[in-house]
Amino acid sequence: MSKKLSIAYVCKNCGLRALKWAGRCANCSEWNSFEEEEVLGRKVAIREDIENSPKRVGEVEVSSYERKVTGISEFDRVLGGGIVIGSLTLVGGEPGIGKSTLLTEVLAKLSERYNDESILYISGEESIHQIAQRSNRLGLKGSKYFIYNETNWQKILGQIKKLKPSVIVLDSIQTTVSSDVPSSPGSVSQIREVTYELMNHVKGSSTTCFVVGHITKEGTIAGPKILEHMVDCVIYFEGDQLGNYRILRSIKNRFGNTNEVGIFEMKEDGLKEVKNPSQYFLESDCSETFGRSLSCINEGTRPLFIEVQALVVENKYGNGRRTTQGIDVNRLAMIVAIIEKYLGIPMGYNDIYLNIVGGFKVKTQDTDLSIIASLLSSYRNKKIEEGVIFLGEVGLNGEVRSVSHIEKRIKEMEQLNYKKVITSKKISLEYQRRTKLQLIGLKRINELEKIVSL
Repeated sequence: MSKKLSIAYVCKNCGLRALKWAGRCANCSEWNSFEEEEVLGRKVAIREDIENSPKRVGEVEVSSYERKVTGISEFDRVLGGGIVIGSLTLVGGEPGIGKSTLLTEVLAKLSERYNDESILYISGEESIHQIAQRSNRLGLKGSKYFIYNETNWQKILGQIKKLKPSVIVLDSIQTTVSSDVPSSPGSVSQIREVTYELMNHVKGSSTTCFVVGHITKEGTIAGPKILEHMVDCVIYFEGDQLGNYRILRSIKNRFGNTNEVGIFEMKEDGLKEVKNPSQYFLESDCSETFGRSLSCINEGTRPLFIEVQALVVENKYGNGRRTTQGIDVNRLAMIVAIIEKYLGIPMGYNDIYLNIVGGFKVKTQDTDLSIIASLLSSYRNKKIEEGVIFLGEVGLNGEVRSVSHIEKRIKEMEQLNYKKVITSKKISLEYQRRTKLQLIGLKRINELEKIVSL
């Protein structure tokens, strides 16, 4: 007797099942997230091949993670020093950004370093001829890793067990289909089932696996949120497809720092590492421009210098608009309100455009002082002294607050021969004797205009 199919509605954000469609998920409060799926009643596969029992935490032997170093230093940095053996990593990014190119180069490097091990690239989107053509185009014609075109998960798992590779790339999770789940490719049930079985195999065999995931128009990995919880690492490949530079960012990492970044440049023969990323984010000659200032942020363990550009123009037709690139527009609105309140500068009828050069996305408040300096420079058509770094958060009461991990930033500024840093009073008092930099401390933002003559 065949098993009866039933209809369920599954939240693509959190995986919650419901008997009927709802506009808002009761579990995660996401709107319009339910998708209809056919569900076949069956038992969930449980691993019975490995004996397991509770142990006291003090009795567990603890050792450092064993890693494979790819030789691509920017890639290794993002993962915490190399690929951890037995890890499952999710790689996300927009179509055409270079995910497959990056992973092709990673596998080629690994096959050179560990030539006695089997390495497998599985693609459900490209034929083996297309994969080989890309490898040849990147100058990797002599690579020895295996390539395989398949979308059926049971066949893929059979080849994995037969070949026993040490490293696997599955491109992509949305195109892989398990015959045990009666739903379409890319559905919540399919993604969850394939990822669960893949995770069981990886953890049971010490195989390292990279899974490529498509992203939605909102910039998140397509599929249930549980997908990101199941994997060990989540890394995003970001950048402007019309530009040459790409940013590899760690969002989750059980074996290292999160928010670590690696910088690459896309060239005709593939991705090349950018050893000094601050040169990429900073323009060499902008001394004659208005609305430009420099700041230094921490991304993981790496200090990065960024250029903040602002354009303030009068709007003759009503309330001004606010447009940002690389920073939250709500943060800009807050900073503009602080300027109006404590500096007495009316900006309500001005259009304000704010840009972080190079397509970089700033998620901290360390650049508040730099943003204010750029806005004032553009508003008053006054240049900011070349080589000045602005570093500090600004509170709603107009006070200038300290930032964390200042030591690494000071050391980086000294190496790049910067002379002056405008920051909080607390930082200037604490670190002035430890550095050759001139640290100018502010208690409140109304002191900024006098110091930089804005």
